[in-house]
Amino acid sequence: MKKNIIISIGMIALLQLFSSCKKTYLDEKVYSAYAPETLADSLGLEASIVGLHNHLSTFFSYSDPQGWPSVWHAGTDVAFVPPSQKQGIEIPYYDYTQLIATDGAASYTWGWAYRMINNANVIISNIDTRSSGMSQANKNSVKSEALFFRAYAYNTLATLFGRVPIITVPLTAPKTDFVRSSLDSVNNLIIQDLTFAAANLTEIGAVNSKLNANGKPISRANKYMAMQLLAEVYLRAGKPDLAEAQCNAVINSGKFSLVNTRYGIKASQPGDPFSDMFLYGNERRSQGNKEAIWVMEQENPSTITGGITNNPQQRRNWGAAYYQISGMTICDSLGGRGIGRMRLTNWVVYDLYENADMRNSSYNLRRKYYINTPGAPNYGQQVPYVGADTIFKIAPCTTKWNQYDPNDVFGFAMIKDFILMRLGETYLLLAEAQFKQGKLPEAAATLNILRARSGATAITAAQVTLNFILDERARELLAEENRRMTLMRTGTLVARTTALNTQTINPVLGLTAKNLLLPIPKSEIDLNKDAVLEQNAGY
Repeated sequence: MKKNIIISIGMIALLQLFSSCKKTYLDEKVYSAYAPETLADSLGLEASIVGLHNHLSTFFSYSDPQGWPSVWHAGTDVAFVPPSQKQGIEIPYYDYTQLIATDGAASYTWGWAYRMINNANVIISNIDTRSSGMSQANKNSVKSEALFFRAYAYNTLATLFGRVPIITVPLTAPKTDFVRSSLDSVNNLIIQDLTFAAANLTEIGAVNSKLNANGKPISRANKYMAMQLLAEVYLRAGKPDLAEAQCNAVINSGKFSLVNTRYGIKASQPGDPFSDMFLYGNERRSQGNKEAIWVMEQENPSTITGGITNNPQQRRNWGAAYYQISGMTICDSLGGRGIGRMRLTNWVVYDLYENADMRNSSYNLRRKYYINTPGAPNYGQQVPYVGADTIFKIAPCTTKWNQYDPNDVFGFAMIKDFILMRLGETYLLLAEAQFKQGKLPEAAATLNILRARSGATAITAAQVTLNFILDERARELLAEENRRMTLMRTGTLVARTTALNTQTINPVLGLTAKNLLLPIPKSEIDLNKDAVLEQNAGY
């Protein structure tokens, strides 16, 4: 009440001021606020689109709870949390008895997605009503990028929460009467947005170019991002034939190819083509990555102000804490400083890969550590792989998030780029679409393209199952894809986690069918006083 009185008094004072002064130079024009008034021309709209990219990054760089990356992988088939390394936010995602409606990760995800949606809606609304002086092609380009991000956010919500409220106009005042729309309605909106985006987004630029076809940074949204996301949405919506068409459009575009040969900053050093893709300095299309469809670029904030948002924790979560072993020193060749918040399941370490599979090479999965401090006892000898140290200090780990900055050896924040879409996943989505149509020979042929690149044994049509495709996704996309979302999308989280995440150290507890969806945040339900925002079953 006191706050309302103060605001009312302030408004009265302002009215008196303006009524007593007729000078036109007091008329105020807003130039710098992020508000609808500033979105009347191409400059304001362009700045707001960049804001969507910035907001996207806050999902991946969230670090106030350092266990954030573990939320999306631990408690699935691929990873678990060492008891000594648990942080907090990830605990309900392996001890599912603690996953309740006040869960922090679910709440953050819900809020992040709806902030993205509202910001996109502001742009879309102003494109249609205020963007005078812009060509229709320019309007469509800006609108399609906003629609892409709105669809991306809604797809995240639909995958994780199921039915959610649909909002297609900017919210300019408190709203307390949200209702959950049908999943078909949500999917139809996503498909509509992505169809427009795929038709109107720009072509991606050439390999090694820093600009796209419109002369903007190559990291900006392109039509193939929309196509790939649309394929995933069609699969989730039970339309595999349409998903297949989108995948084929990306593959047959001629813009991308699998990385089959060495390239980039360490091409002359020991390694392999698969590991080259994930080296710091090799991940971007402009750096030679022919496979990259969408890379969320980051810069070192010590040299470029604002180069990252928050402090990404992927390296610290995935990397082993080898430096805690006597005689071990943090270094570039071991990927910088990890702290082992996640450990790969025994299924991944011992059963997932063939020995000759490139994705299982020592350049991609580190399994051995050697004393590396000159002058230390046993210098150059292998650290024995025994005891509790194998859980997080010398644990086998993926090298995809390795990153070392000699000016920041402690390395709290990771400054690597995020490869969010690449052609390897396009083939996996295509195989899934073919499998779901009963096209088993075609699905086997598609999977064998990836397996040939990695040196794995070719498979036959009789071997193609959804589980095999999900195994292949783990082999190809380990620590890249959001594994939890993949298993929730395919309805396999419970079965696969129960079968494959079987270690007795910090085991998975209480996982049931209700966990195929997350709880709607209780805070959202409580604030929604003028309508019923239903909770998901079981929470």
